[in-house]
Amino acid sequence: MPPGADREGWQVDAGLTVGYEVDLFGRVSRGVEAARGDVAAAEADADAVRVTVAAETARAYADAASSAERLGVAERIVALLDQSVKLTARRAEVGLTTRLDTARVAALRNQRAADIPAIAAERDAALFRLATLTGRTPADLPPIAAARTTTLRLDQPIPVGDGAALLARRPDVAAAERRLAAATARIGVATADLYPKVTLGASVGQTSSGLGDLFGGGPLRWLLGPLISWNFLNQEAARARIDGAEADSQAALATFDGTVLRALEETETALSSYAHMLDRRTALQSARDEAGIAVKITRAQQREGAIDGLAALDAERTFAEAEGALALADARIADAQVDLFRALGGRWNAS
Repeated sequence: MPPGADREGWQVDAGLTVGYEVDLFGRVSRGVEAARGDVAAAEADADAVRVTVAAETARAYADAASSAERLGVAERIVALLDQSVKLTARRAEVGLTTRLDTARVAALRNQRAADIPAIAAERDAALFRLATLTGRTPADLPPIAAARTTTLRLDQPIPVGDGAALLARRPDVAAAERRLAAATARIGVATADLYPKVTLGASVGQTSSGLGDLFGGGPLRWLLGPLISWNFLNQEAARARIDGAEADSQAALATFDGTVLRALEETETALSSYAHMLDRRTALQSARDEAGIAVKITRAQQREGAIDGLAALDAERTFAEAEGALALADARIADAQVDLFRALGGRWNAS
């Protein structure tokens, strides 16, 4: 209060006003429904991000592990070819083969050795991705993250379930469905604008000359009654809002249908790819085993002088290619499993 001001002229006024809209035509309830749909859609979007981060983290770890296994296979192939180079060189020294055979085996060995740096670079890149996805710098990634040297393999079948369960657990489908529900609810909100808006209001208050007299039993003022507002003369604007809400609902429905179809497409594609990769791996496993038997036979025959170096070289090359193809197939299977994980919504309850 400024110095010298008259304190006797001060008054204190206190009151309380309460308003409540009577939801005769569903404006409030439909508005709440739309808001809840928006919240649920946002939560589903957050779930989709979590699934993506989890899937890509698993993919990075699987890529690092499979690259480590492929690196070990490549190094074993080079060691095997080193033995072939030495054996062929000794046979060339005693005149049992030619220098050409030695050069061919050495060339094959160097070709396979050239694969090692590329595979090592893939492994490093996978570990760098893993560090980023776990919120670390590459230097801070714990050593245990790079300790695994075998490709990840599932110990039990993936519980795919039926189509209804799939759609129930995919976050993108849930988000589209909730946005459709919210858009549909907004039609009701817009439609309610065609009708009167009834609000019940109440207020109570008291005025006194000071705080000490505010609740001293003086006269109260109060008001209780309905407030009705109706834009009867502006129905065209309300109907335009209804048309806009209905158009938004149709767009949300189209988005929902597209999301469902995309979910089914991604799932069927992932399942088909996974199944065919497993079949391919079975065939490659058989081919690798047969190639290994052929290598053992040709080595024995080469030591006995029954075959020349070219035949042994062909057997070694076939085995090296089969071994590398099998390791690569294992890596592709692990990648397909991650794709299937994402296509299935990233989570399920085993039952």
